[in-house]
Amino acid sequence: MLAVALVATIVGGFCGYFLRKKFAQAQANSIEAKAEKMITEAKTKQQELVIEGKEKAQKIIDEAKAEEKQIRAEAHNAQERLEKRETMFDQKLLEFQDSQNKLQEKVEKVKAIKQEVENLKVQQTEKLTELAGLTREEAKLELLAIVEEESKIDLYARISKLEKEATEHYEEKARNLMTEAIQRTASSHSAETTGSVIHLPSEEMKGRIIGKEGRNIKTIEKLTGCEIVIDDTPESIIISCFSPIRREVARLALEKLMADGRIQPARIEEFVEKAKQDLALAIKKAGEEALYKMNIVGIDPKLVSIVGRLKYRTSYGQNIMNHSMETGYLAGIMAAELGLDQSKAKKAGFFHDIGKAVDQETQGSHPEVGYAILKKFNIDDDVCQAARDHHLDKPQSIYACIAKAADAISGARIGARRDSVEQFVARLEELEKTAMSFPGIDKVYAIQAGREVRVFVKPNEIDDYGAYQLAKDIAHKVEEDLQYPGEIRINVIRESRIIEYAR
Repeated sequence: MLAVALVATIVGGFCGYFLRKKFAQAQANSIEAKAEKMITEAKTKQQELVIEGKEKAQKIIDEAKAEEKQIRAEAHNAQERLEKRETMFDQKLLEFQDSQNKLQEKVEKVKAIKQEVENLKVQQTEKLTELAGLTREEAKLELLAIVEEESKIDLYARISKLEKEATEHYEEKARNLMTEAIQRTASSHSAETTGSVIHLPSEEMKGRIIGKEGRNIKTIEKLTGCEIVIDDTPESIIISCFSPIRREVARLALEKLMADGRIQPARIEEFVEKAKQDLALAIKKAGEEALYKMNIVGIDPKLVSIVGRLKYRTSYGQNIMNHSMETGYLAGIMAAELGLDQSKAKKAGFFHDIGKAVDQETQGSHPEVGYAILKKFNIDDDVCQAARDHHLDKPQSIYACIAKAADAISGARIGARRDSVEQFVARLEELEKTAMSFPGIDKVYAIQAGREVRVFVKPNEIDDYGAYQLAKDIAHKVEEDLQYPGEIRINVIRESRIIEYAR
């Protein structure tokens, strides 16, 4: 049994070995076939890729050859165009050289002709000099004198015509501009006086103001510098003083005294001091209100107080505060029409008379004082120059010119200013005397309240051109020697009368 089992085991082992070997060999044959197939496929794919690569390479080579051919064609065309341009340039250069040679020949011919003309001119001049018996300079002077004499009237007519056309054109533009400004600015004008009227509650108050032996009224006059006029006018007294500020102090003090009822020297002194303090506040308030109306901001408080003093200052009877505000409005309107800075022009017009606020307390004319004040408070240079130059013939800045024009418009309004009879007569006499100081004048008349001067000249001594120049000279002398508001027209009249009798 054991042997049978052993034999069976040995036989089973050999059988398993042979079966396994056969199975392994069959499996190996299958793997080799797959590998062979894969190798074959790889070779086939490789051949396809090689063929495809060759085709792409050939295509790239063909494209490169086509592009190279195109580039060579373009280069050839460019070379042909360049050769044509060089040929054209050479041709143009030859033509230019030819033209230059011809031009040079013409220049030489012109020089020769010019020299020939100069020679003929010299010969002709020598012949004329020999025939006339005059040298060249003498003949030239005589000819110029004849031409000047013959052309004098024509020259004057031409000058007059050109000046008239220019004057009419610019006068019309200026008239339209100023008319527009005047129409848009309407101000009431009431001439300031040197007296203020105070109404009293009763006639008994006059005696209390006078006081015992006049001590009250004397104290008031002494402290305020005003004259108290008590006349027969019922229930009223008059405060007379050329200074509006002192007159206002006296008015405020009297009103407070009458309200208090205790009128005596000690109370008068106390109320005068209070009136001065109240007036200082009123002056500052007046300056603030004026600057607010003019839309001017950023002003130093001290300058505001100086501006307020203008309310109590007059010139030719015109209130300076009202005049300054009106001038500022007019200057702003004109600047806007001219395309300039309206705010700066308004400041220039408003501050042009600022020097009059303190000119009675400071040495110098009000333009100089005003310029110093504005410079001190760092106001714009154009505004400072307007305050300094608004009375000059030729201001240095356009804003000074505008301020000057606005000042003249405001001062020339009917009813804005007034003179006393003595000042009026003296001004007219001085105006006539100034015009009469020139030679060749027969008569002079100042008419239309001094707005026009008519000058009659002697026709035998002054011709038309001389009359034209005389009008300018008189106007210039009046501007230099006289002071006057507004504008004065100089009218020179030359009249010739020829009388003959038929018998």
